[in-house]
Amino acid sequence: MAVPRILSIAGTDPSGGAGIHGDLKTFSALGSYGMAVITAVVAQTTTGVRGVHEVPAEFVSAQLNTLLIDVRTDAVKIGMLGEAAVIRAVAAALDRFSPPYVVLDPVMVAKSGDRLLPADAVSALRDVLLPRADLITPNLPEAADLLGEPQAATVAEMREQVRRLHALGARRVLLKGGHLDGDVCVDVFSDGDDPVDIAVPRIATRHTHGTGCTLSSAIAALRVRHGDWLGAVRAAKEYLTGALQAADTLHIGGGHGPVHHFHALW
Repeated sequence: MAVPRILSIAGTDPSGGAGIHGDLKTFSALGSYGMAVITAVVAQTTTGVRGVHEVPAEFVSAQLNTLLIDVRTDAVKIGMLGEAAVIRAVAAALDRFSPPYVVLDPVMVAKSGDRLLPADAVSALRDVLLPRADLITPNLPEAADLLGEPQAATVAEMREQVRRLHALGARRVLLKGGHLDGDVCVDVFSDGDDPVDIAVPRIATRHTHGTGCTLSSAIAALRVRHGDWLGAVRAAKEYLTGALQAADTLHIGGGHGPVHHFHALW
């Protein structure tokens, strides 16, 4: 098989753990060729977001059209988009170029609590982009925002929210349960049939910066090599678990440090 070519459409992270920077590390660690279209330049560290400079939608379109005309793209991961006009620009590129696999991580709030997607753009994300993705990977607060309802507090409530996300137009959903308490972290996956619980041990580390970006990027990269979505999700969860287990060895920053994307290599 030729090396998979994976595109991330997202914002930057100067500390290197999340966003475009974390995505490219994930792609490389999993044996893929990573590419990037930048939607926002973010002043961010392990302690929080200090500012966001949004890239105009016209220039996001220029990046996408220039790249996708030239380079075959096997999968796309979409992260932080910033504003409704950018969301529509990305949707137009998906319609034009029809990449085989699209993973949407609906980035709305950073782990530090900083809001990364304005409230007036949430409806555009829900109505315009969500139906065009093959898989969405919201966490519990993001799912609640998309649905306009309280955050799920149990795995049973997560399963119900997965069904309602399908009703919004999502083809496949991986609802991440990391915000729940307990020694086991349970995510819920569904392709429209009965939901499947994916349980892994909760890793005792405070260095979790970039977990959502890393997981969605890993799924995009691994879906090209796997014959089905659930297999790719399980493999991506295994990769992320290893990255969390090794996170304490990095010593990056004074806040929530990054996961170790290259834990299996060095």
